[in-house]
Amino acid sequence: MVRLPRIIIAGTHSGVGKTTVAMGLIAALRRQGMTVQPFKVGPDYLDPTHLERAAQRPVRNLDTWLLSPRTMQGVFQDASRAASVAVIEGVMGMFDGYGATTERGSTAEVAKLLKAPVVLVVDGSHMARSVGAIVTGYREFDPGVHLAGVIVNRVNERHFQLLRRTLRRVPGVAVLGYVPHEATIAIPERHLGLVPSQEQGPRAATLDRLASLMRETVDLARVVRVAASAPPLAEIVAPWKGSRRAQPRVRIGMARDRAFHFYYQDNLDVLAACGAELIPFSPLEDLYLPDDLDALYLGGGFPEVFARQLAANRPLLHSLKRAVRSGMPTYAECGGLMYLAQRLVDLEGRSHRMVGVLPGAIRMTKRLQPFGYATIIPRRSTILAQANDRIKGHEFHYSTWDHPLRAREAAYTIVRRNVPRRLEGFARGNLLASYLHVHFLTNVRWARRFVAAAHQWQQQQRRRSRRVEIP
Repeated sequence: MVRLPRIIIAGTHSGVGKTTVAMGLIAALRRQGMTVQPFKVGPDYLDPTHLERAAQRPVRNLDTWLLSPRTMQGVFQDASRAASVAVIEGVMGMFDGYGATTERGSTAEVAKLLKAPVVLVVDGSHMARSVGAIVTGYREFDPGVHLAGVIVNRVNERHFQLLRRTLRRVPGVAVLGYVPHEATIAIPERHLGLVPSQEQGPRAATLDRLASLMRETVDLARVVRVAASAPPLAEIVAPWKGSRRAQPRVRIGMARDRAFHFYYQDNLDVLAACGAELIPFSPLEDLYLPDDLDALYLGGGFPEVFARQLAANRPLLHSLKRAVRSGMPTYAECGGLMYLAQRLVDLEGRSHRMVGVLPGAIRMTKRLQPFGYATIIPRRSTILAQANDRIKGHEFHYSTWDHPLRAREAAYTIVRRNVPRRLEGFARGNLLASYLHVHFLTNVRWARRFVAAAHQWQQQQRRRSRRVEIP
């Protein structure tokens, strides 16, 4: 059995302020000398950037649709072992998950699987006695969830004291404090959600202010006691520990900067466990790819926001184009796919030159395109998967690809509940690009195959080099 102090920050609904509260608690506890391990429920990439900035530790996603319950529990335990406390930010409303009638993928399901006490964040700005009805309803809706406390957001001291008198009548729920509405701690938003921390520059002053507010308005000592009340868990070995193989080391170049930073930390851990050394490079700043790469991994992000700067970096565009056309194994997800196209057309109709190894243009739209969880069935063998070797993924984007996808080049068949099957992705030789984000812990074979493809390319290049050197 393992003892891991832990707490889940849940919300009554999306936009209630879960991220702000979680960030504030993490920052305040760190300033008390605690090591805080952050987590995010669900597939989101944006909220974790803020939690990571506050904790100064990588965030893991806890998603019970992408991952099996046991795998999710293993991810949590492995990341939490060296921490004083784990702070887990929920997703949407506490009971919202995959569909209207199931708890799968919800904060509530994660709370029950981890036996974690929950602190509910309530927006109290437009209510009085009704706050008691809301918290009582959340407490009684599912007795399997341990709703241990409540934090009221967007109220002043006087308003909080009014609400507190009502909340104290809800049995078993500690009133832990409040967070005032203050512009200096607000996180800006845009089309995909919160603006990631990578684009907001130094936020030390904001985190300091948020931590100070928490010390003034939240009973941090009681929060720590709530976290420490979590019962011990049966030990589960981290899923990727069994992925270690006596494989040669390979170097995989990973696009990572303000434009590209959507990566699940577990994906990076699994690739490393399979024998990959991940070499970051910046499509915005670097003029050339790092030396001696054996593969490329182009994750998601916001190439549309930085399209002008990406297009202006001609040396890197040419370097990438040469690498991909030479046959170097290249995997691109969402933003990576957009970057590899011939052009990217922004919302103002301006066309920006991209790498140009995928046909057609990417066009930004004002509405969300097909999105959500999906099962991915490879149509053919690629650098990641053999035909029909399924994996789970998630799709979320505001762009379309104007290239008509042909069956002979489509990488996947996408299966989504109550939606007709459709073709997706592009596969040709050692190039694989798709709008889907995949989680390697759904199917570790995909990570192993990617590393194997990189190793095969490495050996081919060494044989060619030896032939050239022979007089």
